[in-house]
Amino acid sequence: METARVLVAADKFKGSLTAVQVAERVTAGLRRVVPDVRVETLPVADGGDGTVAAAVAAGFERREARVTGPLGDPVTAAYALRGSTAVVEMAEASGLQHLPDGVFAPLTATTYGSGELLLAALEAGATTLVFGVGGSATTDGGAGMLAALGARFLDADGKPVGPGGGPLAELAEADLSGLDPRLADIDLVLASDVDNPLTGPKGAPEVYGRQKGASEEDIAVLDAALAHYASILGPETAALPGAGAAGGIGYGALVALGARFRPGIEVMLDVLGFAPALARATLVITGEGSLDEQTLHGKAPAGVAAAARAAGIEVVAVCGRLALPPEALEKAGIRRAYALADLEPDPAVSMAQAGPLLERAAESIARDFLPR
Repeated sequence: METARVLVAADKFKGSLTAVQVAERVTAGLRRVVPDVRVETLPVADGGDGTVAAAVAAGFERREARVTGPLGDPVTAAYALRGSTAVVEMAEASGLQHLPDGVFAPLTATTYGSGELLLAALEAGATTLVFGVGGSATTDGGAGMLAALGARFLDADGKPVGPGGGPLAELAEADLSGLDPRLADIDLVLASDVDNPLTGPKGAPEVYGRQKGASEEDIAVLDAALAHYASILGPETAALPGAGAAGGIGYGALVALGARFRPGIEVMLDVLGFAPALARATLVITGEGSLDEQTLHGKAPAGVAAAARAAGIEVVAVCGRLALPPEALEKAGIRRAYALADLEPDPAVSMAQAGPLLERAAESIARDFLPR
């Protein structure tokens, strides 16, 4: 009988395991039952936090730069480089992970460091930039990013407006003539798992502002300020899918940098070399921390399952918790899901013991799906 060839292409289990660790634990569990199983691992991400790590695991070189964090303090941010392609993750520079516990700055957090990180990739010779956006601490419409790249945002007195989305209410003039000229010659791909517009009931402040510490009053201020900002830069672009990604940084990239918006998981599967890895597999194992309704809307497991189903290859999933009925899994192309919550119902214990539990889940997959 032919030896099974398993491709493990899972995202992180947020708060407990990185995508690389998920792949390691699944591999260990499979081999405990079928020692000679061939396993190829391809940690994946959908453009949000973990995107650079996934690229590095796929063979990109990790690079670091000192940039401005969301509160204005310097932080160390990483990006990934292979040849002339760079994977830049805005959360590395402007993400929630750079905020001290319980400290938020919904009106003044800036994406300036994300612009500096893009510049670092340009300096390294990148001509294709995959810009993964998600997990931001910011709602500034990408104004900080554009300022770092050479744009000027001035108030009625000709002075630069302050950092963050709130001060954009005072914007009188946007001067994009100073943008780095190299930006005209690059291919900038905006990779995101959200397709929200910039403002309105489905816009960045309303949908994502609260997780960045915004009060109801702050949300109203930010929505009005971003609408004013867009009225000066280009209101049509504000309605495009992805404009509201990562506090509106998507809008800044689309309106001023000529970015192309693509679902993050599609971009990352291309960049990571998923298609040739898939061609070598007889079974695909995907997953993430929570398989739920959100998974079906552009998250990594849905993208992996769709591609595998199109190739006629069976897919199973691992997860911390499962909140999808079997018919929804089947519709997504996932034959069966193995949840850690079924092995350990206490969520705190399940997260703390995610590694060993995941190995046990993988043992079950081996018994159920691999020839022995």
